[in-house]
Amino acid sequence: MAMDRLPEPGREKLRIFQKMERDPPQSPDPVDQYHTALVTGDLSSLQPLMAQHYGDANVVFEINKNEMEWQVKSPATFGLSGLWSLEYKRELTNPLCITASHGHTDCVRHLLSLDADVNAAPGGKSALHEACQGGHTDCAELLLEHQANPNLMSEEGLAPLHLCTSPNTLGCAQMLLKHGAQINQVSSEGQESPLHVAAKHGLADHTLLYLQHGASVDTRNSHEETPLNLACGQSWEPHHQESYLEVCRLLLCQGADANATDEEEKSPLHKACKNANHLLVQLLLQNQAKVNVFDYNGTSPMACALQTASFKRECRPHQTVQILLNHGAQRIWPGAFEKVLKSCALSPEVIGILFNSYSKLRVSEKWREVIPEEVFQMHQPFYQSLFLLSHTPRCLQHLCRCVIRKRLGCKCWAYIPQLPVPEPLQQYLLLEPEGLLF
Repeated sequence: MAMDRLPEPGREKLRIFQKMERDPPQSPDPVDQYHTALVTGDLSSLQPLMAQHYGDANVVFEINKNEMEWQVKSPATFGLSGLWSLEYKRELTNPLCITASHGHTDCVRHLLSLDADVNAAPGGKSALHEACQGGHTDCAELLLEHQANPNLMSEEGLAPLHLCTSPNTLGCAQMLLKHGAQINQVSSEGQESPLHVAAKHGLADHTLLYLQHGASVDTRNSHEETPLNLACGQSWEPHHQESYLEVCRLLLCQGADANATDEEEKSPLHKACKNANHLLVQLLLQNQAKVNVFDYNGTSPMACALQTASFKRECRPHQTVQILLNHGAQRIWPGAFEKVLKSCALSPEVIGILFNSYSKLRVSEKWREVIPEEVFQMHQPFYQSLFLLSHTPRCLQHLCRCVIRKRLGCKCWAYIPQLPVPEPLQQYLLLEPEGLLF
């Protein structure tokens, strides 16, 4: 189905002025009653109102609101100064858009029976846009059955599929595709496909649906990001972690390029490391992501992990560093270890793993100076063990570990678990943090 332009707003307007009042007016006029019936889905009130006063189902509501808005006036010493002032906002809509946005299928059906224009969008979005954004599957299906255009672009350049941004919109997405929605249609401004949207919001079921309908897995948006690149760049909440991981698994299984870079030449691995997402880092590396690539600024995935380690302590960033080293990541230049110590002092596990990746590394007296006293006291046993090595050679066991790791190279993660040695020794070879350094 071809994309159509948004229909022009109708001439007849019903004006509503919504004040900042908690209590409704004592005697609402018919226009307010009409609007309230649409919002609440009160079909028993809607039918007589339309029969007596508003026979045209395509009238346009002009809703004027006065809202308090913070107006910034000038910079000040401690932040920004400003004041609260009333802002008058004007919104155009119509009966079908109002009731579809609230999921009132019976009211939608009644308006359609009165020849409501199914594709009208006086405020920039059609009723189908509104229904899909709210996840109202029954409304969306009814509108589509009455020839709503599944590819109509809103005033903001979004098709209905682009508004399916939450788990409860899966049914709407299914209905849209069933009725001819274009699976690779991109938004006007960001050039994002529906698959980009699903990846950005961690919607695994949507991702699977779009891939099954032929979505292009490596299409790029205006920032040259693929859906995988976009998903890896999101800061995942703990309760959304599994859904985002599943999105990435699905994309990789369908052949997504694990090394596709964006406009700043950042790969999915760069972004996963920045977010200290060790599970995603492992997934990407197991799918041939390159561990020693550099972005436009010359930053490696390891550097990304170290730069954010102190800010991502709840994500256990040492696990990311450990995985990178076991997949052959280049170690930090010894002369730069002082800078790493300064930025990662709050994460002694990171320091320990990095330090143990060298067969020998001279402990400098200057290192103590870069560690804040409160951090040193917080992790005193670890840092005392570190500085005790300033005049002491590393133990034979550590030197043997370094020889084995050098021989296995970037395959440490694959071969060490297969060695016929006890599991604690395998963990030692894989740089599992031990708490103290010897």
